[in-house]
Amino acid sequence: MPQPKVLVTRAIPENGLELLRIHTNVTVNQEDRPMTRSELLEAVHDVQGVIGLLTDQIDAEFFDAAPELTGYANYAVGYDNIDVPEATRRGIPVSNTPDVLTQATAELAWALLFAAARRVVETDTVMRSGLWPGWGPLQYLGADVSGRTLGIVGAGRIGTAMAMMSRGFGMRVLYLESPSGQRNQTLDEHLNAECVSFDQLLAQSDFVSLHCPLTPATRHLFDMEAFQRMKRTAILVNTARGPVINEDDLVKALQEHLIAGAGLDVYENEPQIAHGLAALSNAVLLPHVGSATKNTREAMAELAVRNLLAMLRGATPPTCLNPEVFK
Repeated sequence: MPQPKVLVTRAIPENGLELLRIHTNVTVNQEDRPMTRSELLEAVHDVQGVIGLLTDQIDAEFFDAAPELTGYANYAVGYDNIDVPEATRRGIPVSNTPDVLTQATAELAWALLFAAARRVVETDTVMRSGLWPGWGPLQYLGADVSGRTLGIVGAGRIGTAMAMMSRGFGMRVLYLESPSGQRNQTLDEHLNAECVSFDQLLAQSDFVSLHCPLTPATRHLFDMEAFQRMKRTAILVNTARGPVINEDDLVKALQEHLIAGAGLDVYENEPQIAHGLAALSNAVLLPHVGSATKNTREAMAELAVRNLLAMLRGATPPTCLNPEVFK
């Protein structure tokens, strides 16, 4: 019996590819870039499985182009690129890679927080320029972290992990109330955290860290109106999804010092960033590296592959987004 045909839309760590080669006839995009839409639709015409990225739009057109598809595995924890209801309607299971990148992304959020608070990138640039005149008591004053208030927007796995790391800094922790009203018991019990409204979180937080999924309700959640309700000394960190922030409004807010700074790992229109953002010394900008540690990316590869292999044999994958298709 021939092995199932699988497409990997962009190279993933070798441990995942090795596992795929054992069990499937796998084709990997040889270009170090996302596949174009036309390339993707052409490549899936005769495959049974696909491992793809957030840059791949998985929708009705994609499913139409892949009539033999029996499973799609996202190499990411986010899945706003997938039309899950459409996949479910067609009986096609889809999956993501939660848990394995939780700690790495939470740590990266802290890296951004500290870099923005202590003006790390700005002062690094000064040192490299050779223009630093020597120490002065009023140079490059930043923000204290210890004892300040941390606001978490999206108290799921990553938001909880990020908040738990605040224990060493004696911070007061606020987290945004969920639409269902469910509280985060971990944060309540271990940090004595406070579940608050959006207005309260904006008004009281010295640092606001975003970890929420991208949904119609969270798209442009942070716009000019939100920035105007934040402290002028506040710093915003985003390791969630770029469109949670209206990036043009953020540029204006930073230019006008409505907030003190921002640390961003994700952007509204990746890989492009809003006009004027790159010129701002009070913005720390990273190229979507929240999960970019060797161990984490390898763990993501293994989970994505195990998800896909399960789907190819008709079994429920470990982290299925629509397990109802197997009922």
